[in-house]
Amino acid sequence: MWARPRRTPYPRPEPSGRAEHGTWRRPAPSDNGCTAPAPRLYARRVNPVVLACVVLPVTAVLYGLIGLRRRTEHRWYRAAVAHCAAIELDPYHAVADRWWPEDDTQAAAAQLVLDGLVTVNRRGNLSLTAAGADPARDAGHPLPHALLAALRRRSAPATLGNVLLRDPQFHTVRTEFHADCAARLLPQRPAPPSDLGCLGCTGVALLLGQFGFAATGLFDRMPHGTAQWAAAVATGAALLAQITGLCGVRVPDELPDPFAEWLARPGSPHPALAELAVRDPEAEAWLRAGRFRTRRGRNRGRPRRRGAPAEAGA
Repeated sequence: MWARPRRTPYPRPEPSGRAEHGTWRRPAPSDNGCTAPAPRLYARRVNPVVLACVVLPVTAVLYGLIGLRRRTEHRWYRAAVAHCAAIELDPYHAVADRWWPEDDTQAAAAQLVLDGLVTVNRRGNLSLTAAGADPARDAGHPLPHALLAALRRRSAPATLGNVLLRDPQFHTVRTEFHADCAARLLPQRPAPPSDLGCLGCTGVALLLGQFGFAATGLFDRMPHGTAQWAAAVATGAALLAQITGLCGVRVPDELPDPFAEWLARPGSPHPALAELAVRDPEAEAWLRAGRFRTRRGRNRGRPRRRGAPAEAGA
């Protein structure tokens, strides 16, 4: 008679297989009949209270370092602003980055008109006077003198827009003048805060590793009890605060430039422009009109009608 095979009982699990609440867990058998131990992570043993005791001090240290960094940045910014208020800046360099009706080129042309070296007509053409045509006469400043030299190199009156477009020597002198002014001011500026360096990058790497471990331990186990829930909430808030703090760290290139802000501040126009607007507002308006004109001809580049006599240049 066929005998029924005897059923092999499950082996008694080792103490390492004890469940969290004191009951024995039955391990699942594998394909070969042997008992396969269940995988266990180290993060399952992390208590939310212990995790909070690690994450919260790290967050406090991080924000302390960020606070010291911000304090250094504010002290540098205040020192730079005080330095800007104390320096004596060239009036033409101060208006270099302003809107074109008030920039350095308009101021140089206005100064030449005020000194009687050039005249401007209603079409914006700049013409040399007898004093301006004299090679021994100097404009008194590198930028107006460069504009005066550009007009002397021409055989006919020219507009300000034509000089800017078709005279590379004036453009070179203007660029070198502003670069020289900026180079003289650069050594006097307070040094900005240094970069994080290798030590800062190592700290950021360690902080990201701590963040990954803490996030894994926080979401891997369900808290039990009021203390663990409060610790889990505090840990999550601290992790979010760490990411927010790292995003707020600025490198030296991202810091505001007080010198650029000081130069771009809305201020009074160049003294030559202000004086010309009071003495001869019509000439000041003609200088603005000549800034847009790049041709001296009356037709402004339009083809003449057939049969019409050729018109004079200016």
